Amino acid sequence: MLKIIRVYGLMLLKSMGNTLLLCALSLLAAMIIGLVVALFNVGKKRILNLFGTVFVDAIRGVPLIVLAYFVYFGIPQAAKMLGFSGLRLSALSAGIITLSMNCGAYMAEIIRAGIESVDKGQMEASRSLGLSYGKSMRLVVIPQAIKTMIPSIINQFIITLKDTSILSVIGFPELVNTGKNVAGNTFLNLQVWAIVGVMYMVVIITLSKVAKKLERRLKRGEL
Repeated sequence: MLKIIRVYGLMLLKSMGNTLLLCALSLLAAMIIGLVVALFNVGKKRILNLFGTVFVDAIRGVPLIVLAYFVYFGIPQAAKMLGFSGLRLSALSAGIITLSMNCGAYMAEIIRAGIESVDKGQMEASRSLGLSYGKSMRLVVIPQAIKTMIPSIINQFIITLKDTSILSVIGFPELVNTGKNVAGNTFLNLQVWAIVGVMYMVVIITLSKVAKKLERRLKRGEL
C-alpha cells in the first residue's frame, strides 16, 4: 500500500481535486437552477408550476448514469441532427451539466421547503410595506429560509460528491476513474480501493461534521 501511495499518491490527490472541483461547480450551478425552479413551484402562475414540477419529476425519475450518457452522447447527436455538427462536450462539461441538472432537481425541493417554512405573515408584512413580490422574496423570505436550508445543502453536497464516481463512465478523470487505472496497472485491487475509500471518507466525514456543527449553531440561534 505504501508503494501505491508513493508512486500514485500525487495522481490520486489530483483526481480528488478534480472530483471536488466538479462537485463545487456543479453545486453552484445546481443552486441557481434549484432557486429558479423553486420560485416557479412556490409562485402562483400555473404554467411555471407545471414546468417546475415536470423538471423535478423528470430529472429525479432518471438514473444518474442514464442522464450522464444522454448528456455526453445524446446532446451532440441531437445538435448534429439540427445542423450543428461541430458541437462536442468535454467530459468536464458533460459532468457539470449532468450533476447540475440532477442536483438542481433536489436543490429545488430543498429551497422550496425552506421558503415554505417561513411564516406567510413575513411576506404579507413586507408587501404591506410597499415591497414588490420579488423584493419581498429576495430581502425578507429567502434570507430567513437560508438558515433552515444550510444543513440540507451541505448534505446534498456530500451526495453530489459521491455521485461524481458515476461520471467515470464518460471518462472524466475523477477519483474512481483514476482508481481503476491504478488498479489496472498494479493489479492490487484491494489496496487501491482501500486508499480510494479512505480518501472519500476523510472528505465526507469532514463535511458531515461541518453540517452537524452548523445545525447545532442554528438550533442555538448563533447563525
